[in-house]
This record gives sequence, C-alpha cells and structure tokens, in this order.
Amino acid sequence: MPSTATVTDLYELTMAQAYLEAGKTGRAVFSLFVRELPKNRNFLVACGLEPLIEALQSFRFREEELRYLKSLGVFKSWFLDYLESYQFRSDLYAIGEGRIVFQNEPLVQVEGTLPEVQIIETVTINAIQYSTLIASKSARCYLASRGKALIDFGLRRAHGFDAGVLGARASYIAGFVGTSNLMAGMKYGVPVFGTMAHSFVMIFEEEEEAFRAFAKSFPDRVLLLIDTYDTIQGAKKAINLMKEGVKVVGVRIDSGDVESLSKQVRELFDREGYGEVKIVVSGGVDEMDIDLWLSKGAPIDIFGVGTRLLTSADAPYLDIAYKLVEYEGKPKMKLSPGKKTFPYKRQVVRHYENHTMLYDEVIPYREGGLVELYCKDGRLIRELPPLKDIRETFMEELSKLPPELKSLEKSVEYKVVVT
Repeated sequence: MPSTATVTDLYELTMAQAYLEAGKTGRAVFSLFVRELPKNRNFLVACGLEPLIEALQSFRFREEELRYLKSLGVFKSWFLDYLESYQFRSDLYAIGEGRIVFQNEPLVQVEGTLPEVQIIETVTINAIQYSTLIASKSARCYLASRGKALIDFGLRRAHGFDAGVLGARASYIAGFVGTSNLMAGMKYGVPVFGTMAHSFVMIFEEEEEAFRAFAKSFPDRVLLLIDTYDTIQGAKKAINLMKEGVKVVGVRIDSGDVESLSKQVRELFDREGYGEVKIVVSGGVDEMDIDLWLSKGAPIDIFGVGTRLLTSADAPYLDIAYKLVEYEGKPKMKLSPGKKTFPYKRQVVRHYENHTMLYDEVIPYREGGLVELYCKDGRLIRELPPLKDIRETFMEELSKLPPELKSLEKSVEYKVVVT
C-alpha cells in the first residue's frame, strides 16, 4: 500500500521537530470531536475508522518522502532520521462505525508520545470527517426514503477518486443498498448497480433499437433509461419490448417533472399488466426531493442519489477538531471564545428509556461506554467488523433514535452533558 505519510500539513512536522528539540516527548492525548452539528443535522453517524487505521498502518516515511522533505530545506538531518524510523505506536480509542453520535463526543482519541500523535492530526481529521459527513447525509436520505431502495450514483461528481470510494462505503453503512462505483465494490464489497447513459440511447437511430441492443447483451438485467427524448413514449417502447417477451426489470427517469412522470409511467405499466416493473429516479436527487415526491404519492421504487450526496451539498463540512486534552497526566484546555475544549481522555455513556435514547454523558475515561480501545502501542487489538455488521449497527442505533431527531428539520437539540 502506498505511504500516507505526506497526507499531512507542513506545520505538523515543524511542530514535531520543535517538540523534540525542546524535550517535549511526554505522553499526550489528542481528542477528535465535532464542536457543533451543522444547522440542519439532528445527529451524525460515526464513520471512517477502518480507513483511518489503514492509513495509520501505512504512515511511514520512505525514501521518496524523505527525499522530498529534505529538498524543502526546512528540516534538520537528525529529524529526518527520526521520521525514517517513524511508525504509529500509539493507543487509539474510538466510537465504533455506524454509531449515532453528537456534538462534543470524542469520535477518536489518540494517546502516545507528543511528537508522534501530533504528526497524525491531519490524516486523522481527514479520514473521519469525510466519511462521517457522508454517512450522516446518507442517513437523512434513508429516513426520507420510507423503505424505498437507495443507490449511490455520485462517483463522477465526488471531489476525487478516494472521496468517491469512501463515500460509497459510508452510504452503504447508512442504509443505501449499493453503488455504481466498481472500486468501492471491489475494495469494500459494496453491492454494485448500473443501467445505461443517454449517450447509449443517442448512438442508435431509434430509441427502441437502443433498448433492444441493451436487452440482447443483458437479457437478465434490462433496466432502460426512458427520458432521452420523451419519457412517456420511452415507457411505451419499453412496453412493446415486454409484449415481445423481453423481461424489463425497470426503467429510469433522470429529468423532468418526476412526480407527474412517475405517476404516468406507473399507470401505463399497471394498465398493461406489468406492475412488477420498477421505476428508478435519478438526477440531482437529495433527501428533500425524496421526501417531497413520496409525500405526494410518487410511485418511485428506487432512488439514484449522486452529486448532492457525495458532496453533502447542504452541509459540505463538519466543524471538527483534533485537540490536545492531556499531557504527562495533566489536563490541557483551550479557552478561546467559541472554541473551548474539555480536558482528559473521555468516555461516552448513553442513557435510555424504553430502548429510546434520552441523553449522553461525556465523562472522564473508564471502560464500559461507547468509546473502545482499538489499537494498543500501534497494534490493532480489536477485530474490525465487516461492512454488513457496521450497517446493522447503524440500523439498530437508528431504531433507538427519538422520533423528533428523525425529522429532516431541526427542532430540538439532543442533550449531551460534559462532566
């Protein structure tokens, strides 16, 4: 696996060199948490721990990285020697993936020598922030979908290849049935789905000719894109094929008045006795669209959600921080207005009533809460669950969420008590 050591900011390394020269090599604890939820989020879904651990395991300064750092003319030769022997040897505590989390809760805590845990700040924030962001957006889509299937279509508009893959993984954890992204399928086992593009239809002289060509190549998975020219006429052409014996499993609508078109298409298929044909909708879809269409009775079976999902368009970042909370057993706190932090390594204890979440307490660390030890001295000591188990954790957590927090609007604030 390629080195991730330069997935960091310059100042992480300049601070590390200065720490070493000043003899500041004691044991430190850094805590990663979200200060405030975005204004339109009632909760977050913890995600990204497995990718983070993968990144930390390959966080090594090899010949290529060291040669580049030397060329900057910033670092002393003895510090480059230190980096050459650098390896993640710290303890890593985290809230497991798929768990529902809130503001001021320690998603990840790292404990080790000060220079070592300082150096991994950037990669830790990056790994957890994006996956948690997309899992949380996906959960909103899942809540809006009322049990209808959701597929991630966002790779082409994701902010980079890695974002597309990690976004597909996060969306599957938070309720999506799969993705169009083959790399996510290969790397993480996310189920993959696909249909056809408008270019496929346009390359043939007749729309129906395109449909026949696709059906000939994939007779067991005929899902036709019917809105290239005229959606209703496209649906009628799909019906013609079915009357000839072609098994059409579904049609996709990618534009237009989705509510009206889906109702007309559903009526056409039902009238001809093809009620089993699924209607798939895509094209700029998000949870607000899903909620609106379904509330108006649109007979949509599957939603392809892309651009607005993998960019989390309405809330494109989290106010996330990785802060020093303890050094050599002493508390460390930041007192800046609006950016105050709490000291010491922490645990999260969740309180329930009738299997429904009531409030969370963030307390000094002890065993027996949401925070668990995953790495000891850099070694993974807890088996990371398969993706399907993380998905089941999310579903179980969601079932315990108070009804008011399942709304797409934000009317209440879940209580988190920091003691």
